[in-house]
Amino acid sequence: MADPDATLAVICPGQGSQSPGIGLPWQAESVWDLVTEASDATGVDVGHLLTEADADELLDTANAQLSTYVISVVIGTALAERGIVAGHVAGHSLGEYSALTVGGWLPLAQGAELVWARGLGMRAASAERLGTMAAIIGLDPAALTRLCEAEGGVWVANDNAPGQVVIAGDPAAIEAVGVAAKAEGARSPMTLQVAGAFHTPFMSSAREPLAAALEAVTFVGGASTPWANVDASAHLSTVEWPDLLSRQLCSAVRWNDEVAAMVAAGVTTFIEAGPGSVLSGMVKRIAKETTRSSVSTPADAEELAGS
Repeated sequence: MADPDATLAVICPGQGSQSPGIGLPWQAESVWDLVTEASDATGVDVGHLLTEADADELLDTANAQLSTYVISVVIGTALAERGIVAGHVAGHSLGEYSALTVGGWLPLAQGAELVWARGLGMRAASAERLGTMAAIIGLDPAALTRLCEAEGGVWVANDNAPGQVVIAGDPAAIEAVGVAAKAEGARSPMTLQVAGAFHTPFMSSAREPLAAALEAVTFVGGASTPWANVDASAHLSTVEWPDLLSRQLCSAVRWNDEVAAMVAAGVTTFIEAGPGSVLSGMVKRIAKETTRSSVSTPADAEELAGS
């Protein structure tokens, strides 16, 4: 395997990027063996989720997270097999787990079990307390934090890019903050297709099952430098990651700061490994001077390897 490229980061998308049939292009590839490994580890038919499940089945929190995790790992592994090895790895929310596996820090079988437990815990938390998420375009996090605190029951959940922030919490509170934000110049809120108010105190009850799952995981030192959502920093100590992942559950994803910090650390190229190109679009807004690409099929990987 090639040495890691210190100027390259592989980034992995989070929940919401999944769609029916995302695994179909990879079934004939050798990396499809990873799907079988994940299925064996969790007792879930991951191959079904990636090739046959419809949109409604994939909207389920646990299914969405496991399928997105596995397909990103499949793609990241395929890139490495083609000589594209990143010096840095990062992911958005659930994508952080994919990134840790791609970077060599979290073994696939343990990662799949961990992600499945996380998804089940978040599904249960969402059923206990109705919540949702909405994207607000045109206001910065500080302004939205002020509006959220004034309303109550709603928080900034994702600082994605300049002028692109996601709030989460009680649906009525989100609507009220959306009205206030629009009065201050923001666009109308865009409700996200998720089943709960992720990265807020609404997910507190999911911490216990996640903590139990984390206790069974052995993190190992990988070849790529992993970056964390909660503090937008690199962490090279294996003992830090259980706490970082636990905190991430109810804390805002600082993607804007995280990408800026990676650029400051010397990253000039970002490759999105997973379905869609949402993260690549965010990186463009954060750091226009970087090179960006997305890989969701073997053809994409071959084209990138040959360029």
